[in-house]
Amino acid sequence: MPVGKRLYLKREMPDLEVMNAFKTIPASNTADVMNRNCAMNPRIRLVSSPRAQMMVGPAFTVKCRAGDNLALHAALTYCNEGDVLVVSNEEDNTRSLIGEVMMAHLRWGKKVAGIIIDGPIRDIDEIGKWDFPVYATGTTPGGPYKEGPGEMNVPIACGGVSVIPGDIILADPDGIIVIPKHDAAEILKAAQAFRDADEKKLEVARKGEAKREWVPKTLAEKGFEIIDDIYKD
Repeated sequence: MPVGKRLYLKREMPDLEVMNAFKTIPASNTADVMNRNCAMNPRIRLVSSPRAQMMVGPAFTVKCRAGDNLALHAALTYCNEGDVLVVSNEEDNTRSLIGEVMMAHLRWGKKVAGIIIDGPIRDIDEIGKWDFPVYATGTTPGGPYKEGPGEMNVPIACGGVSVIPGDIILADPDGIIVIPKHDAAEILKAAQAFRDADEKKLEVARKGEAKREWVPKTLAEKGFEIIDDIYKD
């Protein structure tokens, strides 16, 4: 079995109930309880117009060679309804990996939850208007090669974050985070508590009653000097 040309059809999947519960929690709240160490680089951004704020689903990983989408075509054949395709592209930004025809197959034929590509797409004039979550680094009319190599459902890096097949992908207009499937139940409990506390903080702030005493205290503890004067050259 040659490394670089492996297409795994099966994944260890997350708990469905736990995964779906993340749909009620902003990505930022979940990221905070994960020590803020799970967010993809913001070069990968939302480029379509989904009506639903949250995209949640199990990662169906695709490892492409830079500028080559043969492995992505394999994923279009074997992915399942509700999957989130997560595509590694060696951070190449010179060639689009997918356009309107392939994307239409994903949206209406395969009914996936969405797609994340560490690289460009094309046909943004149409895809940009779709009620379908598409995250990419940008656009280019330049198309890909179809030579390989490439792999499917293997560990990848996308947006600077490790993604294991079946990990939970949570994305909203802020961006994308990756939730390890084996830690998801514990993370969910902490994220729900954080969300509830954050909503209370927001209500206090809206009333103009936010307490900020911790700021000068923390500055002092960190050795900051507060100078009641202007800066002089």
